[in-house]
Amino acid sequence: MAGSSAPEFEGRICPPGALAERAASLPRPLVFTNGVFDILHRGHVTYLAQAAALGRSLVVALNTDASVRRLGKGDDRPINLLEDRAAVVAALASTSLVTWFDEDTPLGLIERLVPDVLVKGGDWPVERIVGADVVRAAGGRVISIPFEHERSTTRLLALIRGG
Repeated sequence: MAGSSAPEFEGRICPPGALAERAASLPRPLVFTNGVFDILHRGHVTYLAQAAALGRSLVVALNTDASVRRLGKGDDRPINLLEDRAAVVAALASTSLVTWFDEDTPLGLIERLVPDVLVKGGDWPVERIVGADVVRAAGGRVISIPFEHERSTTRLLALIRGG
């Protein structure tokens, strides 16, 4: 298309090296969550909206494609590549910034960012949430949000594949 420019949400995608600087200008309290967010479904968007409601800004960190493969979700995962997952998550009204991490956990990002609120989904007990000690030591909160809609990308893929 002649004269088209990148959509506004593309500006919410932030390389990890620039995250601390970009996040410093976001309104506080700052909420942080992470995950794969491969095939976005109702459970994901509900969870992200609930996470965003716990503060004034939401940073979402995505597992890189290599990190997803190490999680053991299947040889063909992720279905959507990192740049596509980042764009879709960045387009959500609940999201302030989207970044990524290649390590097995987002601990390094959490240590650099020190969010006010650290959030994971209901399948994560608070005591197992990576970075909880960092956030609590800084006076922040760690929350596990119960699932409101029992959805799963793995189950969705099984359905698509006729399983």
